[in-house]
Amino acid sequence: MGIKEKIKEIEDEMSRTQKNKATNYHLGTLKAKLAKLKSELLLGEGGGKSGPSGPGFDVARAGDARVALIGFPSVGKSTLLSSITETKSEAAGYEFTTLTCIPGNLYHKGTRIQVLDLPGIIEGAASGKGRGKEVIAVARSADLVLMVLDAQKEGLQRHREILEGELESVGMRLNCQPPDISILPKKAGGVRFNNTVPLTKMGPDPAKTALNILKTNKIMNAEVLCRCDCTVDEFIDVVMGNRKYVRCLYAYNKIDTVSIEEIDKLARNPHSTVMSVNNNLNMDYLVSQIWSYLGLTRVYTKRRGQQPDLSAPVVLSTLRRGTTVQSLCSNVSSHMLRDFAFALVWGKSAKHAPQRCGLQHG
Repeated sequence: MGIKEKIKEIEDEMSRTQKNKATNYHLGTLKAKLAKLKSELLLGEGGGKSGPSGPGFDVARAGDARVALIGFPSVGKSTLLSSITETKSEAAGYEFTTLTCIPGNLYHKGTRIQVLDLPGIIEGAASGKGRGKEVIAVARSADLVLMVLDAQKEGLQRHREILEGELESVGMRLNCQPPDISILPKKAGGVRFNNTVPLTKMGPDPAKTALNILKTNKIMNAEVLCRCDCTVDEFIDVVMGNRKYVRCLYAYNKIDTVSIEEIDKLARNPHSTVMSVNNNLNMDYLVSQIWSYLGLTRVYTKRRGQQPDLSAPVVLSTLRRGTTVQSLCSNVSSHMLRDFAFALVWGKSAKHAPQRCGLQHG
């Protein structure tokens, strides 16, 4: 029996199983087996890449942050790239105009943001349909996923829900924080399970549920500490260790084709904005939202006795190395971090100007 058949068998068993306290352990074990099989399907039995060995969409990382445009065919991704960057991506009235990854640079507030126009994906992309694996692999490397949706089709075709399911199935968690759980493997001694808060989402005996999940993944000896009220799925994510937590902004395009009531409804969805690329509606707000979701901070340096250099800021990101003084030193020079004594800081983070700070100031 192949991996896909095993996945189908487990999914069928989960759909037949009633959800109650008595079946909680069984469902947790099934979810752990399902997550492990899906990971094997994506990476291959031997840990290598599965699927066709054709050319991929590898693009060298550049700039201060990376944004990946994800969406179904003909929703306006190429037109959007051409609108907010200097790169001209081919756009036409038929589907799958873009067949490879096209990079562009968005310059905003003194920063350089790399924007990647990816081919449109379809339902079943996570299993390889339409070269979906290559597209999603690039999306996993991005700091922000910009999901472009057609406002006219969203009400009937549920494109947002389908795309979220495809990304979730390959281990991408959109707009979620990693659960505060630590699992420290040991050589012997069995599993020791502790929690600092009450666990209300893992059944009547959370320790037993966690033990079943660990055994399914062949972890027999470990120290487990839960500092949050996690779910079974979140605990499985930590055990698997290959989940990618990514910020996602949903951009509804072509709002000039729907009513104002529909626009208002779409704009009120979480993490959403509305726009029309062809009519240049709300584009400035979209760019400002991209900046906000990336969590970028500009830091201007100055030499002793001189004015600060306002032409070339050091750009820090909460999604990469952080926004502390230590992150700044690492970005500038390894010698600066090695010889660091203290820093004089001006700005909103300082209690007075200047404030003498250490490496952990942020």
